[in-house]
Amino acid sequence: MSSSTLRRCAVKAHKISAPGSRSLATHATLPERDCTSITPPYAQLQDKLQTIRRILGNRPLTLAEKILYSHIHNPQETLGDGKIVRGETYLQLNPERVAMQDASAQMALLQFMSAGMSRCAVPASIHCDHLIQAVEGADSDLQRSLVTNQEVFDFLESAARKYGIEFWKPGSGIIHQIVLENYAAPGMLMRVHYSHTPNAGGLGMLAIGVGGADAVDALTGTPWELKAPQIVGVHLRGQLGGWATPKDLILHLAGKLTVRGGTGRILEYFGPGVINQSCTGLATVANMGAEVGATTSTFPYTQNMRAYLIATGRAPVARAADEAASNGFLAADADAQYDEVIDIDLSSLEPNINGPFTPDLATPLSKFGSFVKEQGWKDELSAGLIGSCTNSSYQDMTSVADLARQAKAAGLKTKVPFLCTPGSEQIRATMERDKVTDVLEDVGAVVLANACGPCIGQWKRDEKKGEDNAILTSFNRNFKSRNDGNPLTKNFLASPTIVTAMAFSGKLSFNPVTDSIPLPSGGSFKFSPPRGQDLPSEGFTPGRTTFYPQPTPEPQPDTEIVIKPDSKRLELLQPFGSPFGEHNPRGLELPKLKVLMRVRGKCTTDHISAAGPWLKYKGHLTNISENLLITATNDEGGEVNVAFDHDHSPSESKIDTIPGVAKRLKARNEPWALVVDDNYGEGSAREHAALQPRFYGGAMIIARSFARIHETNLKKQGILPLWFVDKADYLKISSGDTLETIGLADLLQGKNQPIIAIKVTKRDGQTFDVPTRHTMSSDQLKWLRAGSALNHIRSNII
Repeated sequence: MSSSTLRRCAVKAHKISAPGSRSLATHATLPERDCTSITPPYAQLQDKLQTIRRILGNRPLTLAEKILYSHIHNPQETLGDGKIVRGETYLQLNPERVAMQDASAQMALLQFMSAGMSRCAVPASIHCDHLIQAVEGADSDLQRSLVTNQEVFDFLESAARKYGIEFWKPGSGIIHQIVLENYAAPGMLMRVHYSHTPNAGGLGMLAIGVGGADAVDALTGTPWELKAPQIVGVHLRGQLGGWATPKDLILHLAGKLTVRGGTGRILEYFGPGVINQSCTGLATVANMGAEVGATTSTFPYTQNMRAYLIATGRAPVARAADEAASNGFLAADADAQYDEVIDIDLSSLEPNINGPFTPDLATPLSKFGSFVKEQGWKDELSAGLIGSCTNSSYQDMTSVADLARQAKAAGLKTKVPFLCTPGSEQIRATMERDKVTDVLEDVGAVVLANACGPCIGQWKRDEKKGEDNAILTSFNRNFKSRNDGNPLTKNFLASPTIVTAMAFSGKLSFNPVTDSIPLPSGGSFKFSPPRGQDLPSEGFTPGRTTFYPQPTPEPQPDTEIVIKPDSKRLELLQPFGSPFGEHNPRGLELPKLKVLMRVRGKCTTDHISAAGPWLKYKGHLTNISENLLITATNDEGGEVNVAFDHDHSPSESKIDTIPGVAKRLKARNEPWALVVDDNYGEGSAREHAALQPRFYGGAMIIARSFARIHETNLKKQGILPLWFVDKADYLKISSGDTLETIGLADLLQGKNQPIIAIKVTKRDGQTFDVPTRHTMSSDQLKWLRAGSALNHIRSNII
């Protein structure tokens, strides 16, 4: 089947019928809300898109292009040459909303405060989901968090009140689930201060994860710059059956694309296989698109999206989306061109299990037992965990409850600790009302607080410390040490139903599709394929509404923002200085830079700025910088958290920790550089991974390749990211070498050139040049020259 034929299938499959003609089952709904602030301005967006279509010669557009281009700040300026080249053209975009989670919102708000504005330029929300540690269970864990994190919550709530930001209290739920339930809308462009932001793509929008400085752009009304991504069309045909779920679709696709296959690209799903998927199932697929490095993922507007909007009290959004869809705005044009088309037959898809230590190592369930045996691993599961932002929908939980009922009827309980994390207070309350919680607890589950918990390392796990063990989770990310701080814990990713079934067996080799579990009576028990319910027949119940914010609050400018003078967790920011000026004898070239180290292999943002116990310092740059690269591997010797200070004083040792040597260089006023490997900075969108090296004096990073969000974060903080033209040159540079840029001055003065040479002076005096390429736009060069994007924004506001 040709790709053009595939595209025509997509449009036919996703034509939306008029309101009232829906043949889906009827569900009770929440009361209809005032949706004025969350309904995209469809008429305005479509008018702008018509202008852009004319400039582009009326060529067919993909859905992702329609949403992106209709949010361009100044079409005539951006499209001055009459074209947009995907992968090359920088777009200036105006998103409609911003959301932030409590850990990273601290730094974003500290930066916003320094910009001197009295209110946010776009609607925004803060979600307290990262600082609740899983220890005993929901209620006690939440109460403990309120005590231990009180000063952070007080700061966030006071800042939200001052600037008119919606504040979702601890216990309300995980940011991505809250966004899907309350803010997401087809055709919207949204920025969220977190890497799994694409979750909201399950409602047919573009939700893009960014760092805190990018969030500050939106809060200040500064157009957001994004290189026009390539568009990968994922054509879905057939229908999922048996044990296969939407989670298995994205696990399978991660295996095909790898953690780098989506970098600089949007995944746009289409075809007849999309139409039968639940809205929350599509959100799961979009959520984990972050694990292949995709900018975001999206789907054309469907009947199930409409049903979800209505069920969650957003019928006005659904009605507006219906009209926009009838005009062709919420689906790709029939002959739209993709940069690549991937065809997947859902009917032949089987459950997958991915890992350990990387989310793209995909193994079909039927082969997983053999895989475990071939690796020589223990055939033993130590814990099963379900929920998180990826898989905590009502459909997920009712499917899991179906398995629990089957097992309970056979007299079985889980053989390993089994932890369940609801995604939101609304999900938790609906589960409780419909007896889903009772069923899970009856077979041994512990229901945790409505928060991120073990998925991001907020798991106080006393057992298995320092032991080799394996856990199975329905989470999205499984890097080493991420969940429990134990580098020997192997985390395998799977659907909630596979995790649940295997928790009753306790063995990694168990295949619930084919295998039985021995019973004490001498018989055996075999699961039937699980059956869940997309939407609750009695409707969602909001639960404890005291957790929820007042919608669209007005700023209260007299509010005093609460920061204790002696706080160890919050610290006012001091602007970074520009690397250029009288103090730099090299003019508009970077000053001479010492190489701190050459980083070997996978280095995620977890390696650069670990989470877990360090989350408490997210608002205190001095304190959190103590964890800079502490789990990174030095390529010169292969040791973790070891760096060399070749110019140390007699009172100092040559070898120290990585942050230790970085602090020495800062104290000596020696700016420095890093040399790093492929896909540097993959993983979470944590801007601290860029703030911390900048704080210690880092000025340049040369990589074999960068992950998208992290490269942008580096640019925002005034660090120059460069790519080796020849990846073999990575090995030519060592710690203690001196680097000098050649050609940066020409670039800053307006000369359009892709190559910057680096003069390398070895410690023995040998010199040679290494060519590198840059991805800096004209605006990003302004950030570099000012010392940071925030410095540049502030100068324009003042």
